[in-house]
Amino acid sequence: MILVIRATLATLVIRVIRVIHRLRRLGAAAATLLVVSVLVFTATALAPGDAAAARLAGRAGPEQVAALRHQLGLDQPAWTRYLRWLWHALHGDLGTSYANGVPVSQLVAERAGNSLLLGAVTALLLVPLAVALGLWAGLRAGRFTDRVVSLGTLALVSLPEFVVGTLLVLLFAVGLGWLPAVSVPAAGESPFSQPELLVLPVLTLLSVSLAQNVRLVRSGVVEAAGSDAVLAARLGGVPEHRVVLRRILPAAVVPAVPVLARYLAYLFGGTLVAESLFGYPGLAAALVNATASRDTPVVLGVAMPVAALTVALNLLADALATALNPAARRTN
Repeated sequence: MILVIRATLATLVIRVIRVIHRLRRLGAAAATLLVVSVLVFTATALAPGDAAAARLAGRAGPEQVAALRHQLGLDQPAWTRYLRWLWHALHGDLGTSYANGVPVSQLVAERAGNSLLLGAVTALLLVPLAVALGLWAGLRAGRFTDRVVSLGTLALVSLPEFVVGTLLVLLFAVGLGWLPAVSVPAAGESPFSQPELLVLPVLTLLSVSLAQNVRLVRSGVVEAAGSDAVLAARLGGVPEHRVVLRRILPAAVVPAVPVLARYLAYLFGGTLVAESLFGYPGLAAALVNATASRDTPVVLGVAMPVAALTVALNLLADALATALNPAARRTN
């Protein structure tokens, strides 16, 4: 009876520790978002000029600029403006754009849908291709196919995104004429209704992200394939497909999960190079325009959801890595 009670108490203590550990992660995530908001607001506040001067540049005198600055509340101390924004943001109100008076939530929603579409299409291609190519090359380490994949990924890693995008435009838009050179949808239309607009931006985004993850998965496969556990399984007569699926693949994917999560956050958060190069109406382009016009509510309205998505994907990556790694499960 005493042993049963001790075992029950030990199990309860372990569960409490796990709950506390998860709450600490959530607390750290919330603190991270708070720090990000402070840094973003401070950076915009310290930038020369303000939204009133940018909005009336060359079209009004100092009196009109001062009046608009008072109307927008820009004559108040920075800490007052930040606390007011934070209070409203915690209640779901991201404020109003200084540049055009449109609610920030509306602007973000319009652009976020386009960025999420671009990121989702790229992610749906990135994850299976990275795992499949990395596994394929790693299981054939040193052979011709492995050299081809390694050389191709090395070449893509060496090329910046804007170079890849420019080459794709020259080939498929200018040379062959198969695809449009810019990804600007028609008035009233979305990129979803014109899928050809997504092809070149998606290929550009895949260029570096796919190459990096293929190389990471490949190195994990090579290391796992030479482990004692895999060798023992093969000597024990375990079928090769079971060795690959149950031994090699999990061991290779676990180290790649956090890196892949960072790439997914990058894709879903709007990609500046691809959106700028192809004129794609996404979050990154909106952030650039808002920064140029010193539109602090829009800058924060874009930056904070992207930061929250990044934090959430990293928490998900940690959870997946723990679930796939028995040793990590025992220690958490």
